[in-house]
Amino acid sequence: MMNISPRQLDVFVQIALHGSVRAAAERLHLTQPAASMALAEMERQLDAALFDRERGRLRLNARGRELLPLAQELLERHAEFGRRGREEGAELGGELRIGASNTVGNYLVGELLGGFVRAHPQVAIRLRVANTETIAAAMLEHSLDVGCVEGPVAHPLLEVRPWRDDLLVVCAPPEHPLARRRGLKPADFAGARWVLREPGSATRATSERVLAQLPPGETVLELDQIEAIKQAVVAGLGIACLPAVAVTDALATGRLKALKTPFLDLGRKLSLLLHRRKYRGALLDAFLEGIDLDRAR
Repeated sequence: MMNISPRQLDVFVQIALHGSVRAAAERLHLTQPAASMALAEMERQLDAALFDRERGRLRLNARGRELLPLAQELLERHAEFGRRGREEGAELGGELRIGASNTVGNYLVGELLGGFVRAHPQVAIRLRVANTETIAAAMLEHSLDVGCVEGPVAHPLLEVRPWRDDLLVVCAPPEHPLARRRGLKPADFAGARWVLREPGSATRATSERVLAQLPPGETVLELDQIEAIKQAVVAGLGIACLPAVAVTDALATGRLKALKTPFLDLGRKLSLLLHRRKYRGALLDAFLEGIDLDRAR
């Protein structure tokens, strides 16, 4: 008879998420030998290895990838059983792993998380900030519980829920010829020097859509942080499409100027990502309910 314990499941999940027994042991406050023994016993009972050993790191094999979401679900259900077994109204606890693309993670994190954190102070939030492509990949690997991204995501295993509208603006330094010109037209952008986000980011995808509406220009820099792009534009290295929420301060102080481009489509949707096969326990339900309440106000 199989007798896999919650501790063994926890060790398995933490190794899967962090790539090593040592990291898992630190997260779970175990000794490294104890964590190794827990994994070995679990694999013995399953009569199957769950990881491939590659240069000192452990990577999930096909069996491990299949079992990871089930192990996560069992741990979440175990925690929920304990919570419901206590007196009515016991506070939510545990950990919620959230992925946010750069605009959300750097400029809208308070709007995304503030209400939930205030309502559930015992829940630990683990926030990972990366581009949309990276967040979507992490969702598919079950290393995140929910994602919030700027760009379109199309995958049969990912549910995409609209969150809120977002707007980009074309920015230039105040002394740039385009910033001094009135009544801008698409033709005025011929030969413009652009600073862009890296491929895989939603801001890059929107920028490319904008560039397709304008005469050919030149890409002079590709940077992976919005703040770096802002500084490059302030320094006169080029112009850029940037989220409006990211440039409020620079516009107010006159370091940047937003170009009036009514002929360009600069709107986009921010969305939540959910894995269709992931168990949605009390933590995730509470987070999603909070988002829905905020949206309804």
